[in-house]
Amino acid sequence: MMAPGPVEEAGQTARGIIDALKAQPAVLALSLAQIAMLVFMFYALSKGAEFRDSMIKTQNEYQIHVTELLSRCVVPALPTL
Repeated sequence: MMAPGPVEEAGQTARGIIDALKAQPAVLALSLAQIAMLVFMFYALSKGAEFRDSMIKTQNEYQIHVTELLSRCVVPALPTL
């Protein structure tokens, strides 16, 4: 008789987990809720990072525009008495 390979071991482990979750449906529900929360947190944080990147880009463009406008200003010389 041969020793079971990794596929058989993984199958036995998966069957054991499924049997345990059948006996405890609350654990399954909480596990799914935790996975959903992780997905939501990843999505929210990635969208927040995109928003911050766009705000920084917009602020830098505005600063460049203001710098260009101010560089064209000519301060008149003060009259000498």
